[in-house]
Amino acid sequence: MPEQVYADADVTIELFPALGPLANNAYLLRPVNGGPLTVIDIPEGFEAVLEAIGDSPVERVIVTHSHFDHWGGYDVMRSRIDAPVLAGAAETNLDESRTIGRLADGEELAVGSARLAVLHTPGHTPGSICLRLGGAVLTGDTLFPGGPGYSRTPQALSQEIASITDTLHPLPEATLVLPGHGDRTTIGASRAEYAVFATRPHADDLHGDVLWAES
Repeated sequence: MPEQVYADADVTIELFPALGPLANNAYLLRPVNGGPLTVIDIPEGFEAVLEAIGDSPVERVIVTHSHFDHWGGYDVMRSRIDAPVLAGAAETNLDESRTIGRLADGEELAVGSARLAVLHTPGHTPGSICLRLGGAVLTGDTLFPGGPGYSRTPQALSQEIASITDTLHPLPEATLVLPGHGDRTTIGASRAEYAVFATRPHADDLHGDVLWAES
């Protein structure tokens, strides 16, 4: 069953947790006053999202980055939804057999009367995006409670940390962080965790699964 994790006067966000073998999160954005929905990420187990959508129209499907677990429900999704599928403008390793639109950094999309802002946050992948909506930000695999998403090289980790500190951490501290796996957090909590990490020296080759409190 989905859980409503955010609501304001314009929009609600529903979480579909622990879908597929890698326990992905998917999200459904609903305008409060009616109108088409927006889907965020399409992992395996997407049947649960389709059930919640029912006969409601879908305006767009946005995938936060190119990793397979965020696309595993594509064929199931396409069996019922013919809306455009969108990813970050700088993303790589997308399936060229699919028609995928691109979203530029700073672009804004209407979700009913709300505005969904696209934030390019490279590091986990070159074209990873986060999506800000009201007092929430959907972070894909860029930011989690306790640290950044997995980084494949030290350079990727540096880039990911810059995305977090330069693009996400300036958001209001009460902003709800809704990641691509697991539990949610807030920008304020993430800032405090990162401040601990930033006080310590780190090996030049640090990368992989990094935790602010332990790395």
